[in-house]
Amino acid sequence: MEHLENMDNVFILNHPLIQHKISRLRDENTGTNEFRKLIEEIAMLMGYEALRDLPLEEVEIKTPIETCMTPVIAGKKMAVVPILRAGLGMVSGILALVPSAKVGHIGLYRDPETHEPHEYYCKLPEPIDQRTIVVLDPMLATGGSGAEAVDFIKQHGGKNIKFMCIIAAPEGLKRLREAHPDIQIYVGHLDRCLNEHAYICPGLGDAGDRIFGTK
Repeated sequence: MEHLENMDNVFILNHPLIQHKISRLRDENTGTNEFRKLIEEIAMLMGYEALRDLPLEEVEIKTPIETCMTPVIAGKKMAVVPILRAGLGMVSGILALVPSAKVGHIGLYRDPETHEPHEYYCKLPEPIDQRTIVVLDPMLATGGSGAEAVDFIKQHGGKNIKFMCIIAAPEGLKRLREAHPDIQIYVGHLDRCLNEHAYICPGLGDAGDRIFGTK
């Protein structure tokens, strides 16, 4: 794939437009409204790459000139599954590409002491085992939430899973890859490390707070 570095189902998307918009996200002076728009735009650009292997089938269509066979996306409608709450900011970008996609939700919160995830909500579109599933979370920090979310989806029967994050820490990417070597992982930018509070460095702060204007 052009503009991609591939390492065992991990794709680092180094497209100039994605990188430029991520730099705008990082800036502490970027306000809530612009931040939301950038998250949506980056998700759409990443989705364009992540969805290039969707299956196609030929259907008959009548143009103003003649009848022809032409390709459309095959199978059950795709499922988009944001990890609450920050993942919600990426949904509209993917739906702009695939408006017919179904949307599920997984709610996780991070223990302030251990930084480990705990589930409080999970609702997925059925039949989940027949859908291409795109899990969304802007930040892959410790990897705990991402790995747990994919666990929940697999427990419900999900098989064809893609995980999409805008910024990842090496620690989180390693954990998610080791826990789920069978899924595709799409990353906008791989950052340096986690700090002692499990925040990505240099990162962009708390994505949920910046999307929703909360502290």
